[in-house]
Amino acid sequence: MSFKSLLAYEKSYVLAMSVFHVSKKFPKVEQYSLTDQIRKSSRSVTANIAEAYRKRRYPKHFISKLTDADAENSETQVWLQYSHDCGYLTPLENKQLIIQSLEVGRLLEFMIRNPEKFGSDQLPTATAN
Repeated sequence: MSFKSLLAYEKSYVLAMSVFHVSKKFPKVEQYSLTDQIRKSSRSVTANIAEAYRKRRYPKHFISKLTDADAENSETQVWLQYSHDCGYLTPLENKQLIIQSLEVGRLLEFMIRNPEKFGSDQLPTATAN
């Protein structure tokens, strides 16, 4: 199994791409601030999920990376609120993106609470000869 087949990864990737597309219409003055921040945080969610999956052999590391992903997801929600309040997102765009982000958060929370369901205790461990 690959990290790309995790539902949290798939949903967070879709969210990051949605953020990218809506942020293309943000004003030029926001290019190196809000636009950059919202893109980075949304993309970081997927990157942290991928890293977590590779560390699944070690449940505490797995959970740590997933909590990093969850934190980045929360940061994305903050930038979405700023984007909406600055008038860069319509209420409908904001609502749809927040709903996607909340779904990603629920999936991450499930993974954090159930690391054993993602192979963290099923991988072979190194044995001493």
